[in-house]
Amino acid sequence: MERPADHPQIATGKLGVLLVNLGTPDAPDAPSVKRYLGEFLSDRRVVEIPWLLWQPILRGIILNTRPKKSAHAYSQVWTTDGSPLAAITAAQAVALQARLGDAAVVRHAMRYQSPAIATELDALLAAGCERILFAPLYPQYSAATTASALDGLAAWIASRRRLPALRTLPPYHDDPVAIAALHRDLARQIAALDFEPEALLLSFHGMPERTLHLGDPYHCHCRKTARLVGEAFAASHPSLRVITSFQSRFGRAKWLEPATDAVLVEQARAGTRKLAIAAPGFSADCLETLEELAIRGKEDFLGAGGTHFAALACLNTGDEGMNMLEHLVRRELAGWL
Repeated sequence: MERPADHPQIATGKLGVLLVNLGTPDAPDAPSVKRYLGEFLSDRRVVEIPWLLWQPILRGIILNTRPKKSAHAYSQVWTTDGSPLAAITAAQAVALQARLGDAAVVRHAMRYQSPAIATELDALLAAGCERILFAPLYPQYSAATTASALDGLAAWIASRRRLPALRTLPPYHDDPVAIAALHRDLARQIAALDFEPEALLLSFHGMPERTLHLGDPYHCHCRKTARLVGEAFAASHPSLRVITSFQSRFGRAKWLEPATDAVLVEQARAGTRKLAIAAPGFSADCLETLEELAIRGKEDFLGAGGTHFAALACLNTGDEGMNMLEHLVRRELAGWL
């Protein structure tokens, strides 16, 4: 049957991919950071303190003290393209689109701030995407990251009438292709250094220790990634010691250990003079890698007696990282493509 003349034009028949990362302030200033932290730290997946206890602390203390300090940290890593995390994630989407061609429409979103998950899902739907792969770019599963991103997807589902078929990208902490990509890329960066590291420190974002006891698999996923990467380096770089730590502690609760800043000091004091650090839990460089590790981590290590320090880049948009991402996405689109 022919469509009535007054029937709205609706695009159909396409596949969509939405790459999702954590989020970032819109600018490296206190008001922007305050908006970002207000949204981020109000997520009950991120802070599991009872709401009525937490909000007075957040609104009365943290959002009046932390934004200025964090804005300074962001200003040290901000680029002409804006936030490194935002710029790299956008570039990953562009690069993946080029690899997939007309097979799918690729966009990106942030769990907090912009571009918003709901806005980008609406755009994919408007582009005719009747099947969408929702892809959180977190190798290791955590309720505070992966599950929170899925909360954003669920909120969109609950508020829309017309919905596509949906798939979600599972964690890929032990995917052989992901481990091989990490090993090859880190080995390439190590080979390009002007010194030979004695140790490679794999630093993962920390979480309160209680999350492990409550059943969150994050700690186990991090440890497995570290073990598999360590095994790969044992074969290719037998003299390189691979160590694991957890960074970004916040608040007074006990967090996953050992802490990255403490390990850097301990290594230097124990006689390690040359060290490289990498963050295999991050899909793109961001404040935590470029400021916390590359700047403050270097200060900690050299200040404790180390002589050579290198912060290695995340996979970002390099060939290894994009090959891995294309592999993961094509695998999850199997049967749709």
